[in-house]
Amino acid sequence: MRENLLSSLPFYKFSPTLTPTQICFISLQTPKLRRAPPPPPPHSRVHTEAMDVGGLDSKGRQFKNAEEMWREQTGDPGKKCDWYKHGVGYWEGVEASVNGVLGGYAQVNEPDIEGSEAFLNALLSERFPNSDHFAALDCGSGIGRVTKNLLIRYFNEVDLLEPVSHFLDTARENLGHTSSDMHKATNFFCMPLQEFTPDAGRYDVIWVQWCIGHLTDDDFVSFFNRAKAGLKPGGFFVLKENIARTGFVLDNEDRSITRSDSYFRELFQKCGLHIYQSKDQKGLPEELFAVKMYALTTDSPKRVHRTRSKVKANMPRIIK
Repeated sequence: MRENLLSSLPFYKFSPTLTPTQICFISLQTPKLRRAPPPPPPHSRVHTEAMDVGGLDSKGRQFKNAEEMWREQTGDPGKKCDWYKHGVGYWEGVEASVNGVLGGYAQVNEPDIEGSEAFLNALLSERFPNSDHFAALDCGSGIGRVTKNLLIRYFNEVDLLEPVSHFLDTARENLGHTSSDMHKATNFFCMPLQEFTPDAGRYDVIWVQWCIGHLTDDDFVSFFNRAKAGLKPGGFFVLKENIARTGFVLDNEDRSITRSDSYFRELFQKCGLHIYQSKDQKGLPEELFAVKMYALTTDSPKRVHRTRSKVKANMPRIIK
């Protein structure tokens, strides 16, 4: 979405130094914070399943549904490799700094962390009231921004998953000054999200922020299906992402997709995940996409069963 959304940011070309293996792996850092495009014309809104709703790309082209878009972008192995190559190419050229990974919106860091902390704090109190040792996985960790400013203060161990080496090198350096015996960054995995399989039962929380838009729908489902095994009993995912008003918006430059809330909910169902809580992020610049946080569990939320009134509906009542 460079020309009409973030025209002030530079264009980074694909790095020729990447190996063929790296080319086919997606870079999963914090994606560009994007300005939201105007809503599509009313006739393009179809009230049906989310993936059947039309979307558009950053050049203004409209797709009748997600299937059409994915078929064009990743319909054969060569196209899928090209999709991932462009994702890697964009992030390999980005400066390893807060301003870099936030797409020139460094001022977003503070409200982002504040919103995330409020969301996480409430979840930990509800899900793990008596636990004294926490482990988290920071997916698409980039330079360790979320780990340094949030996760390492709440978790005894944090693992970072990041495929771009110069981001991960910066994360190691940044977190070396903040770690202690009780709160530390433990493992630094330099590999792509869609190839990662966690150790069984290691994590209380798997945090996935501003990176899942680079994954195709199939890889989205595959990742969460593998990652579920990495959760401890009672563990959960936090997914924090940009939200399209309806359907989806494709970024042609970095090959990422911004999905709508209903699109995400349909994918969650395919993953066998349940929304435990969700919350809108507040305090971001108005020109940006809305951002939403989801707490996702493998178990269905418990329903509160209300006792039925003993007064029958058709019996007379005293008017008070």
